[in-house]
Amino acid sequence: MITLNNARVCVTGGARGIGRATVAELVGRGATVWIGDRDLAAAQETAEALGAHAHYLDVTDEASFNDYLRAASEQGPIDMLVNNAGIQLMGHFVDQDLAALQRELAINLGATLTGSHLVLPSMIKRGRGHIVNVASMASKVTTPGIATYCASKYGVVALSRAIRAELAGTGVTLSTIMPAATRTALTSGVRLRLQPTLDPETVAAAIVDSAEHGRGEVTVPRYLAPMGLLEEVMPSKMMWRLKRFISGGDYGSYDPSERQAYLERTRSS
Repeated sequence: MITLNNARVCVTGGARGIGRATVAELVGRGATVWIGDRDLAAAQETAEALGAHAHYLDVTDEASFNDYLRAASEQGPIDMLVNNAGIQLMGHFVDQDLAALQRELAINLGATLTGSHLVLPSMIKRGRGHIVNVASMASKVTTPGIATYCASKYGVVALSRAIRAELAGTGVTLSTIMPAATRTALTSGVRLRLQPTLDPETVAAAIVDSAEHGRGEVTVPRYLAPMGLLEEVMPSKMMWRLKRFISGGDYGSYDPSERQAYLERTRSS
């Protein structure tokens, strides 16, 4: 657990959505924040608007990640890392491009591993620091149509649990945040008929609060915490029917026109 006032914090994927809201929340609590994003222009615009710093970051490239963390730590050690960068592809698993799915894994899970591995040695040496790995309720309740996204976020949760056990007694904490569907570009054009949905500011508050309470896993909203158990105990056929009812149609369906801008940006970024 750390005190946020004057803390030095890195937020990956901080130019937009949950990342941007997290930067705003952190700055509001007195932290010095470094945004890492592959869209440097958007990161600089967000940084200027919120009073943060921006740096280019390709989370799938270790050298780029090192450069970003080095820049952020020039004036002092990094107190907190928020592994937030992520993308979501949709559609039937067999119909999707394999290279795109592997890239989704690299961004959502691989980058979380890389970022955590790079900042932890310094934090452990100092006996102080906090990491937040942003997962999803899709790690607890698997969702047809976003199979790779579910796998990546499930991986984030498992990775975080194992690392957290290794950190016991070091003074370093690690929290995993698992939000429900959040109203950002990532869910643009997605049918969210009966699912609980959140504003990014709500998720951002949970991310930032974790620095001070240090709880290991946080679902947002908290009442969804038992949902993972429900999937384990409910008969498969009943669960499939429930998921189809909630989705209101074909698994993984979305409005292509509403989602086009997001997909074009994730391909180019």
